[in-house]
Amino acid sequence: MNTCNMEVIIENVIRELRSKVFVMVEASGRHIHLSQSDLDTLFGNGYQLTPIKDLSQPGQFACDERVTITGPRGSLQNVVILGPTRPSSQVEISLTDGLVLGVKAPVRLSGDIDNTPGITITNPKNGKSITIDKGVIVAKRHIHITPEDAKRFGVSNGQSIKVKVFGDRPVIFEDLDVRVSEKFKTAVHIDYDEANACGYTKKSMGLILS
Repeated sequence: MNTCNMEVIIENVIRELRSKVFVMVEASGRHIHLSQSDLDTLFGNGYQLTPIKDLSQPGQFACDERVTITGPRGSLQNVVILGPTRPSSQVEISLTDGLVLGVKAPVRLSGDIDNTPGITITNPKNGKSITIDKGVIVAKRHIHITPEDAKRFGVSNGQSIKVKVFGDRPVIFEDLDVRVSEKFKTAVHIDYDEANACGYTKKSMGLILS
């Protein structure tokens, strides 16, 4: 066996071992999910979103459409819409974004929008705006995980765990919620405030500690 073939075999073994020990980590920037009703108001009756990039979670995608969000203190432009549409509109920002907007958003899991602040959403291309009375959150760090991986790592749905993220400045994140479903692809999700804290890169991996 030549040296080149041996190097390939070693790389494959290392890759397989990494997949059994570590989990993928993804950093999520500010984005918005719209209800069909709110989408119609902003873009026109019966409007359909334009997918431009599939996300890691099956069936989720980033769209070509962008909006501006405005709070009491300021605005953030070019906010990406994620599809498909949802029953209720939801805006996910970081704590730093909240300072810019003047919005004190609570840390919540996606979908938990009761007793959350609202915000104004504008389509910059036609000037149409809506103001939602709730729906602005800071996404709580969490892990999407398949039932098979949950069993392998010894975690269960709803459990709170610690994960060490190996960026340029490794950090142990506590109170990370486990969400188990056969519809998921296993990945840790953190926001950009957290990503900056640990020196995240797209090659960063996570180690489940408990």
